[in-house]
Amino acid sequence: MDEKKTGLMVGADGVTRCFWPGTLPDYLHYHDNEWGRPVVNDVRLFEKICLEGFQSGLSWLTILRKRESFREAFSGFDFDTVAEYGETDIERLLGNPGIVRHRGKIVSTINNAKRARELADEAGSLAAWFWKFEPGPDERPKVVDYPTLIANPTTPTSTRISKELKKRGWSFVGPTTVYAFMQAMGMVNDHIEGCMCRGKIEAERKAFKRPG
Repeated sequence: MDEKKTGLMVGADGVTRCFWPGTLPDYLHYHDNEWGRPVVNDVRLFEKICLEGFQSGLSWLTILRKRESFREAFSGFDFDTVAEYGETDIERLLGNPGIVRHRGKIVSTINNAKRARELADEAGSLAAWFWKFEPGPDERPKVVDYPTLIANPTTPTSTRISKELKKRGWSFVGPTTVYAFMQAMGMVNDHIEGCMCRGKIEAERKAFKRPG
């Protein structure tokens, strides 16, 4: 199987998967058990969109391997708590070698926590606000294959969400970052046709009760 053409690879266990986790156990676990599964928990949604922002310019594997440190540093990504962080917290975070020490991204996370609290108050939950943007079949490709994904790092929906978030004062939420968030939190199923996870995710999405 030509990974560069199909975006698929057969693992040592004989299972066909998306190629991107390679043979790394932690990355394979993330691919098989988390990526693309529908998320409705507000704290986890906030975590995901923040970590996608931290990932900008880096590999997702770098962020994944620092995720537990990020959780510890940012109070488990409880946005009500993070919204109250001040300059002392910023300096604490800048001194933490377990996370990405980028002042702009740290300040953005604190700002976005405040904005997340506003969204949750307005819509009833972050989940209710984000899931209302779920794209319909007309916005999705008929076949999710590797060339389609490579050619479309953003979508009309991710652009729409990005614009709405920026209007409300969020930062580090460009269309590419938002699309990665949509993929990670299961708003779309971008496991490639032929990946062993694709059918499982489709079944979960079908059974999933949308918030709001």
